Amino acid sequence: MISRKNPSGTPRPDFPYWLLLAVGIAVFLLFRIATDDIYSQVMATVSRGVGLTVLVTLVAFLLASLLGLALALASLSGSLVLRQTARFYVEIVRGLPIIVLLLYIAFVATPLLVAGVNAVLEPMGLDPVRSRDFPLLWRAVLALTIGYSAFIAEVFRAGIQAVDRGQIEAAEALGMNRWLRFRLIVFPQALKTILPPLGNDFIALIKDSSLVSVLGVADITQLGKIYAAGSFRYFETYNVVALIYLMMTVTLSLALRRFERSGPPGSR
Repeated sequence: MISRKNPSGTPRPDFPYWLLLAVGIAVFLLFRIATDDIYSQVMATVSRGVGLTVLVTLVAFLLASLLGLALALASLSGSLVLRQTARFYVEIVRGLPIIVLLLYIAFVATPLLVAGVNAVLEPMGLDPVRSRDFPLLWRAVLALTIGYSAFIAEVFRAGIQAVDRGQIEAAEALGMNRWLRFRLIVFPQALKTILPPLGNDFIALIKDSSLVSVLGVADITQLGKIYAAGSFRYFETYNVVALIYLMMTVTLSLALRRFERSGPPGSR
């Protein structure tokens, strides 16, 4: 098969026929939503969960990024204890399916935490804490934070290690301490390597946020399950649910590809 090439010799990207097909399907479903009463009712019901899905994704991703950065720095530290602790965390968490982690945090770790807190509060004469004081929504956010922090830690670690060692040594020769070297030399350059895979993790988290429905959290998927179970309109309901997720993930994926081609600000 002969590939088309630019005058410079680099392959030309294929015309995105797949995107035209996807847009056509989306337009058809949007037309059905606008003209069909059943589709309209499904959209009115399911769309109430969009805000919660976005909230769960944003909060979990922000916390996971902060925790992942801390784990990456620990894995690259000079302390053997910190390195091995970070490695243990990353390998164990990455080996667990997100849904198993979600159930474990919600129904095992949280009651154990409550029991531990009560063991401290009761001798002090304070009121005990109850498991129901921790909403399932925030248990789900905590589980997604823990799960994705392990993957994001590896992204940060790889990006930091990709920075040229010579520049770090030059910064050391100028008398910069470890914090200044990281803030002014290492992290700005690592960010160029980190951002694309970090964007992919964000898109993956949007999809995995649907797993919070197993805890009864009223996100897009859960509201769709409830509506379909009550109306037996599974075909229409899950068409709308799939459309909403695809509109979010495909849009972000295309934006990420454009960003990768153009490069982050200041890279050119």
